[in-house]
Amino acid sequence: MNFLRIAAIGKSFGQNHVVKDFSLDIDKGEFISFLGPSGCGKTTVLRMVAGFEAPSAGRILLDGADITGVPSRQRNIGMVFQAYALFPNMTVFDNVAFGLKVAGVAKSDIATRVDEMLRLINLEHLADRYPYQMSGGQQQRVALARALAPRPRVLLLDEPLSALDAKIRVSLREEIRAIQRKLGITTIFVTHDQEEALSISDRIVVMNGGRAEQIGAPSDIYNRPATRFVASFVGTLNMIEAEVLDPNGTVRIGETVVSLAEPIVHRGPGEKVSLALRPEAGAVDRAEHGDTSLPGTVVSTQFLGSVIRVKLDVAGHRMSFDRFNAPDSRLPNIGDPARLHFAARDLLVVQD
Repeated sequence: MNFLRIAAIGKSFGQNHVVKDFSLDIDKGEFISFLGPSGCGKTTVLRMVAGFEAPSAGRILLDGADITGVPSRQRNIGMVFQAYALFPNMTVFDNVAFGLKVAGVAKSDIATRVDEMLRLINLEHLADRYPYQMSGGQQQRVALARALAPRPRVLLLDEPLSALDAKIRVSLREEIRAIQRKLGITTIFVTHDQEEALSISDRIVVMNGGRAEQIGAPSDIYNRPATRFVASFVGTLNMIEAEVLDPNGTVRIGETVVSLAEPIVHRGPGEKVSLALRPEAGAVDRAEHGDTSLPGTVVSTQFLGSVIRVKLDVAGHRMSFDRFNAPDSRLPNIGDPARLHFAARDLLVVQD
């Protein structure tokens, strides 16, 4: 049985349908990320799970019990917000202890639990400090400890890292994942940052327009995007239009006939189909790379340190490809003819 079930929920504010027929089953201990642009409905789904918003349709079940109408304070769900939401007049110790005090936990047990949480986030030496005396990263770790202290059944994280600088974000997301694994707590993490979602999730829910466009493991989301939106939103993707010659997998790109690894669904001969190729899947002027090639012209080159990015015009489409830098690397000149080499199996047929 799934530990958390979100069954066909919807949310409308007047005529504005923010979430539409959203369903998801989550196993106990799983780390799920909701990924999507601003306004796609991911935070609204999170707030409905937390009990801060009531669904306009559908049900939410936790460990087999329907909690759709249960007040948020009775759901035993922890939540960490983007803005920390720490009490400025309380010390770190008292902030972490707050939920335990509200629940009526004995004072001796509170002290033990708070000490345990502060050791977990490696801030036991800052127990007597106030939030204004701490960095943003430290404050967010305290907010995490406060949410975990009452031993919630589910942990919800609403873009908790977006206010931090890049280096701290990477460090803290790894720390959050390590803590989640250690505790085995079921977690939903909301983010608009694809790298965050890809790096720490068991599964990702890519959302668009209030719906789940695709649900899958990070590798599936990246390597096998189900729709054009997912393909364009997750990672960098080169899009190219082709003419279907045979639905079994033969297409024409420019003047070149290419055999795909899979048949083309819902397209007949003469129809157009959208294909996608990741930048790392192609190589410029390296014939040993793959089984297929297309002619092109160099449009631009960029030296990015460890990576050299080459942009080609291939059959009227601008396509970017990356290769690792080497001391003897030569940047191709703009206007040079070039051949793009790749494996046909790496061409993805993208559904609109």
